[in-house]
Amino acid sequence: MPQSELVKRKNDHLDIVLDEARAWQRAETGFAAYRFEHCALPELHLDAIDLRTTLLGRPLRAPLLVSSMTGGALRASRINLHLVEAAQELGIALAVGSQRVALETGLDHGLTHELRRRGPDVPLLANLGAAQLRGKGIALAQRAVEMIDADALIVHLNPLQEAVQSGGDRDWCGILDAIAAVTAALSVPVVVKEVGAGISASVARQLVQAGVQVIDVAGAGGTSWAAVEGERSPDPLGREIAMAFSDWGIPTALALRATRAALPSLPIIASGGIRDGIDAAKAIRLGADMVGQAASVLTSALESTDAVVDHFRAVIRQLQIVCFCTGSADLAALARAPMFFDGELLDTPP
Repeated sequence: MPQSELVKRKNDHLDIVLDEARAWQRAETGFAAYRFEHCALPELHLDAIDLRTTLLGRPLRAPLLVSSMTGGALRASRINLHLVEAAQELGIALAVGSQRVALETGLDHGLTHELRRRGPDVPLLANLGAAQLRGKGIALAQRAVEMIDADALIVHLNPLQEAVQSGGDRDWCGILDAIAAVTAALSVPVVVKEVGAGISASVARQLVQAGVQVIDVAGAGGTSWAAVEGERSPDPLGREIAMAFSDWGIPTALALRATRAALPSLPIIASGGIRDGIDAAKAIRLGADMVGQAASVLTSALESTDAVVDHFRAVIRQLQIVCFCTGSADLAALARAPMFFDGELLDTPP
């Protein structure tokens, strides 16, 4: 694909995702059906609640990941710098958008060692699409990691987006083998995520057997990339086909519970429509180790580092208040907090 078309696509993606009415899914995350049991006597000091955790052996002050947004547009340079500076200040993790454009065109758009320089303590995750891993996938993956001195590589799965995208990758044969080859050869761990349609328990098992170390379920309920591609389509028929899938996918809460039940010890990230710290807390209670946000912070990321910091400080404070109001002194306690599903008390995790 010509450089100009790749870059235009990424700019289109940013424009559409920034307009929530155009990109947000009709699907629900599933979190609305869950409610914590309120504890009117927490016997805790709010400011002493401990949200610390780790990701791939690196310490974090809160279980938050700035999820992959988009890569390749000129604006992404500013976005990435604001995000990494905020992540460094807050002690949270950052996953960059797809590095395909940077690797294919040489236009890095901020995806350089400058990110590591500004975020020396940030768990930093590189990013490539699964369809790019066949053929020279190992070399490409290593270049993506080296480009930003990343701690891990995210491989994103987006078959629906590719299916409805003009010129998208239609051939997905051999993708699992390509992922297995990369996990075996790469110098850092591999994380696999969807982009908003969810990862099922059966697919998660296949990925773990292929050597993947972390799964981001990235379920339905947030940005719909089918809707994004429908909005981009100059062809009315293409738009009609894509928009029919705007509510497609496994709701985030369902994907999370199923994957956790199938793989009790697997590190899991929950993303896909996480709107605030209450959703984040629900995700942790349902089995997530980390929670990711992308579209919700994009407007702040375009503005300034301070705006991103303010956004995530609100999320962190909301998460702390949920802990406080459930009598949970830390994340381990929150993962066992009493919770109702459609009015019925859930079993407490072992």
